Amino acid sequence: MMTDEEKNRKLSDLVDIINKNYEDVDLLNALGKRRLPDRDRIIVIIKAIRRLMFPGYFGQVAFEKTTSHYFAGEMISSVIEELKKQIVIALRYGKEDQGFSEEINAKAEEISYKFAERFPEILRILLTDVDAAYDGDPASGSKEAVIFSYPGFNAIFVYRIAHELYLLGVPFIPRMMTEYAHSHTGIDINPGAKIGEYFFIDHGTGVVVGETTEIGNNVKIYQGVTLGALSTRKGQLLSGVKRHPTIGDNVTIYSNASILGGDTVIGEHSTIGGSSFITESVPPYTKVSIKNPELTFKGRDEDENTGKLYE
Repeated sequence: MMTDEEKNRKLSDLVDIINKNYEDVDLLNALGKRRLPDRDRIIVIIKAIRRLMFPGYFGQVAFEKTTSHYFAGEMISSVIEELKKQIVIALRYGKEDQGFSEEINAKAEEISYKFAERFPEILRILLTDVDAAYDGDPASGSKEAVIFSYPGFNAIFVYRIAHELYLLGVPFIPRMMTEYAHSHTGIDINPGAKIGEYFFIDHGTGVVVGETTEIGNNVKIYQGVTLGALSTRKGQLLSGVKRHPTIGDNVTIYSNASILGGDTVIGEHSTIGGSSFITESVPPYTKVSIKNPELTFKGRDEDENTGKLYE
């Protein structure tokens, strides 16, 4: 058994090694001069936008139509101000030694207002997603239930707002948002993906949608679906290259199907069966399925060795 002196010495040696890593490996040290956006504040922003777009569903404060104008103004102003702070941090990352920059501050403010101006259009599209979930799931019960409790819709909501920030060139924050949704829903949608209206993810767990994926209107996908790259061995050389599939309008993709590759196009009105593995384009109006495996059934009185029934 170690003495207290031995424990202290080992602890001191370990601290020295870890501290040397901080000094030698710049990537490990995001403290001091380098500062990253605050994850907790990003989550607060997500929830504030959700309350703004769907008042009365989330949050502790009761929503009254008589005060809706004040409520909207207060929420929008709060989101813009809080988001601006985080965008400034994101834009300044790695440039902190240059000191305060009025240019970065002005750019962050401009982005924040442009983002807020997109709220009505984002909400319009989200309402088509609500319709898609309600129309496509007989178990939904109501559109209110979709908004309040469906993980697929929650992931789509976060994606929609993160995608706007992605288009505005904001670093860090869009992916932080979608990874927050990923951790809560099991649905991984890269903010760079392009997704049309009336989009529905049923059940959702295990769904992956890659950065350069393009999805048309009225598309429905089930749990475990992967819209991914055929190969990423070239790593950063593939940055900006179309490496994920294109899904046409009115396509349904059933559970655990994998559709891979930037040249792969699933034609409109096609249906992709469960567990399919697709790396080639599919023409419009096509049904794709894998051959059912052969099943063997044995009765209670069946001989396990001969496969014959006893008389």
